Amino acid sequence: MFNKGQLAGLMKQAQAMQDNLKKAQEELKTVEVKGEAGAGMVKVTMTCGHEVRRVELDPSVMSDDKDMLEDLLVVAFNAAAQEAERVSQERMGKLTGGMPGLPGGLKLPF
Repeated sequence: MFNKGQLAGLMKQAQAMQDNLKKAQEELKTVEVKGEAGAGMVKVTMTCGHEVRRVELDPSVMSDDKDMLEDLLVVAFNAAAQEAERVSQERMGKLTGGMPGLPGGLKLPF
């Protein structure tokens, strides 16, 4: 099946992949994405690590009713979270070569 040299090479590749994935996860914590609602009246900026950095409100929504503002905030937060997930999947997919089913906490070598 595998000789010692092949197995050692495979383990080295697995360790390199783990290191690259960890580095990419750390970098994603600094990548900012934006979610918007109400045609841009409410904007939420967060990192791909789901840390909210900024909430921007158009002055016109401050005079609207409270329920509508709350709804717009929910939509903007969810849009930002979805964008963070999309960007994370895209960047991690480049590293894993699109290998399906690799969880974020995958520990290699096995």
